[in-house]
Amino acid sequence: MAWLWRYERTEGAEAEIAKEGTPQEATTFTSQADAESWIGEEWQTLLAAGVDAVTLLEDEREVYGPMSLHPPAE
Repeated sequence: MAWLWRYERTEGAEAEIAKEGTPQEATTFTSQADAESWIGEEWQTLLAAGVDAVTLLEDEREVYGPMSLHPPAE
């Protein structure tokens, strides 16, 4: 079983960096905990690259999301 994040833009389109074969190919993980730890470390990098939200997938099944990467407005 593989865990990965689908990267999305605000309008709902999949962000280009999530597609296989691109320079920033989607990263896969062996557990949900590893995937969640990674997003906790990398969300700002993804946001700077144009990703607005992420959805966690277990193989093809959506586990949760989309989850915004934008900090809450104060």
